[in-house]
Amino acid sequence: MTNTEQGQAIRDDVRVYRNIMVTMRDGVRLATDIYLPADDIARPVILERTPYDKSGTPRTEYSAARPTPMTREELAVYFVRAGYAVVWQDCRGRYGSEGEFTKYLAEAEDGYDTQSWLVRQAWCDGRIATTGLSYGAHTQMAAACLNPPGLACMALDSGGFASAYHCGIRQGGAFELKQATWAYNKGAESKLAQTDPHVRNAMAHEDLAAWFTAMPWSKNRSPVRWDPNYEAYLLEQWQRGTFDAFWQKVGIYAAGYYPTLPAIPMILMSSWYDAYVASTLQNYQGLKDARPLTLIMGPWTHGNRVARVFGDVDFGPAAIFDGQVGEDWLSYRRAFFDRCLRPDVAAETPQENVHVFLMGGGDGKKSAEGKLQHGGRWLHAREWPLPNTAPLALYLRDDMSLSAQPPAEPSRLSYRFDPTRPVPTIGGSLTSGEPIFTGGAFDQREDPRFFGCRHPGLPLTARQDVLSFETPPLAQDLAVIGEVLIELVVSTDAPDTDFTAKLVDVYPPSEDYPTGFAMNITDGIFRCRYRHGYENPQLITSEEPFTLRITPFATANLFKAGHRLRLDISSSNFPKYDVNPNSGEPEGSGRCPRSAYNTVHLAPHVCSRLLLQTLPSVARDYPER
Repeated sequence: MTNTEQGQAIRDDVRVYRNIMVTMRDGVRLATDIYLPADDIARPVILERTPYDKSGTPRTEYSAARPTPMTREELAVYFVRAGYAVVWQDCRGRYGSEGEFTKYLAEAEDGYDTQSWLVRQAWCDGRIATTGLSYGAHTQMAAACLNPPGLACMALDSGGFASAYHCGIRQGGAFELKQATWAYNKGAESKLAQTDPHVRNAMAHEDLAAWFTAMPWSKNRSPVRWDPNYEAYLLEQWQRGTFDAFWQKVGIYAAGYYPTLPAIPMILMSSWYDAYVASTLQNYQGLKDARPLTLIMGPWTHGNRVARVFGDVDFGPAAIFDGQVGEDWLSYRRAFFDRCLRPDVAAETPQENVHVFLMGGGDGKKSAEGKLQHGGRWLHAREWPLPNTAPLALYLRDDMSLSAQPPAEPSRLSYRFDPTRPVPTIGGSLTSGEPIFTGGAFDQREDPRFFGCRHPGLPLTARQDVLSFETPPLAQDLAVIGEVLIELVVSTDAPDTDFTAKLVDVYPPSEDYPTGFAMNITDGIFRCRYRHGYENPQLITSEEPFTLRITPFATANLFKAGHRLRLDISSSNFPKYDVNPNSGEPEGSGRCPRSAYNTVHLAPHVCSRLLLQTLPSVARDYPER
């Protein structure tokens, strides 16, 4: 900033400098709003970089006691009055900033350059805290990988890629189609759409649901084609299936830069029905030994920390952040920033820095709002994985059971996977899928609300391409807390195919739910061309069995006595993931789908099994508070 730039007084004690253009290393200028106190004392800075309009109203800046979201101006005034300078910035190519937007790939350098500029300003005391939800968390982690000057602490809410290839853009080799819905939705508000009414009108008239029946998309053959820049980055992510140098770039691969990250305090927050469970937990594991970290895992969908109902399930009054982990997220962040940046302010240091919501334990009845009362409560600890967890192996058997005993004799179960009739996605850990799909917990039953359901009312287990294995009714409560892993011995007659796995909590029949309620807990996928490693794709040339590992997101769920624990195996989960055409064609380019004859092998020595982490003594180790 120069002395000629005049701030606007928006309160008696706060002034703002709007759309200050901060120059990046390549000459592109990023629009930046700066909120300062009326005095001239240098202060620590709170920075958020966002593609969602620095002048808008964030969708989640509210609390149970204050249900109306705060505008960015109101949020800035709050922090300025708490003793900080506040900076909001539009990401490159979005809203007031110059340049072209390529999702994720400019945020490391732009974040570094912005923080380098900040520490040179007279009103900055040389210390910077970063904050932000979702993409705003990605921008933080991206910049931190370059260890920018002044960075003192970070509050990452539902984002911050550990490895976007493994969680966030792809999973198990498959492509996450939330990237397609995001590109369309945000392309409709791109700078090109804002300046060209024909582009804006064309985007508004595309039938996105119809386009989801015409996948995979290709150049000039997609609803995003009206903004070629958005279409180009989307197709690049979709079609680059091999884990190569593209996926190891700074900005989308923090796991490769952990040694570079500054040893500063961080909050890492996500939730069991969010799309960034694996990223959050991997970041915690990779960074915890060198810096103080706080881990928060709620039962929520993406960023929705002040709700208790997700999908068709009510997780109870304890589910919200407010009054459980902290007074609310705003005051919790302020206390965190004060501990890190304001030693003059008395701020209590928490004794426990891991806060995990254990889903389950409710009465299973239908609430007045028509939701399954699953319930749950918070567990507070000092580390993750939680102490005293114990492994549990359950083996898949040909009578469709899950058993602690492996099968006595070899057998196999086969099905035909037709990629033109994929298994529909019914909730799960995902975000940004609207209006095509949505996250949360649902009865795993076809329903007109869900894209691709052809037989409303039928459970997914009625499909011939779903193999469903379940335990007998549990004799006692079973707390599953931690990683989930499925090892499958499989074969196929196709050159490539997928296998999917879904962990389900099966409620018994009741008056409210006459046929029970099969609640999805977590799911995963694996693309078989990557059976020799994500760096080394190889098509399948014989029907010889091989072993693969599906790694759904970790979870924390109490399977109550009388419930069944179920594992569903299939080969698709659409539109959460792209559908494998089974043809062996290049990623994201399959125009010649074919059916695959897929087999799961069940043998006494080379076993197909489900591996869980359980906490046998949860009531003793974590008594109700």
